[in-house]
Amino acid sequence: MNTPDLSFPDFAPGSVWLAGAGPGDPALLTLAVYHGLQEADVVVYDALVDQRILELASPDAIWEYAGKRGGRPSADQNDISDKLVDLAQKKKRVLRLKGGDPMVFGRGPQECETLIAAGIPFRILPGITAGIGGLAYAGIPLTSRDTNAAVTFITGHTAGGDIPDDVDWECLSKGSPTLVIYMGSKHLDKIRDRLLESGRSENEPVAMISKATTDQQQTVTTTLKHCTDVMAASEIVTPMIIVIGPTVCYHEAFSWFHP
Repeated sequence: MNTPDLSFPDFAPGSVWLAGAGPGDPALLTLAVYHGLQEADVVVYDALVDQRILELASPDAIWEYAGKRGGRPSADQNDISDKLVDLAQKKKRVLRLKGGDPMVFGRGPQECETLIAAGIPFRILPGITAGIGGLAYAGIPLTSRDTNAAVTFITGHTAGGDIPDDVDWECLSKGSPTLVIYMGSKHLDKIRDRLLESGRSENEPVAMISKATTDQQQTVTTTLKHCTDVMAASEIVTPMIIVIGPTVCYHEAFSWFHP
């Protein structure tokens, strides 16, 4: 069997690659991100990046922790962005490694803006986001021709610490059959109430997927009416992705991942 001739971009000194590490399982890394790990001088990584992924980096690479977790002491985003600039100006090849995808409910856009302002060349390497990979590992299709032709990704926790105030909850409730909520556990009661007040059925299926794609993955299913009580009783932990909609009903039949 012939080995395909894969061509990877040159990781030039003095540049930054913003890369997605995926939702947890190292097997979900893209080849481009693996290449970046092998070539980087410095890996600036987030809290949700699996240790096994970091160990794929070059033995000579330096690891720089820059984790941000809601409600916990975290690095300041401006400091993180400035660190990327400083390392690149020292002619380092900098891999900024984020859980999931760097441009899905992360700080990738702010970091890009800082790099542009400083004249630092950069590349964006997409990763598998939890709203896709996490659902797949829970046996929940994002879409199905039998249930939904649309899906909406929502953040349940803004930089201000509350649910987003620029969302039309009534349109969202009535217009999107499947909702995938990132960082929604803290305010799940508020999200549930907004959806119910906007006409969403209290019997709508809900799944909560904890530590998706890892050996600690746990999936709990319930209904919109009872989701907060079930979450509290199950003691399911973050990081968590929450799915609301008819595709949750596939979980029992399609569940294939048993950590």
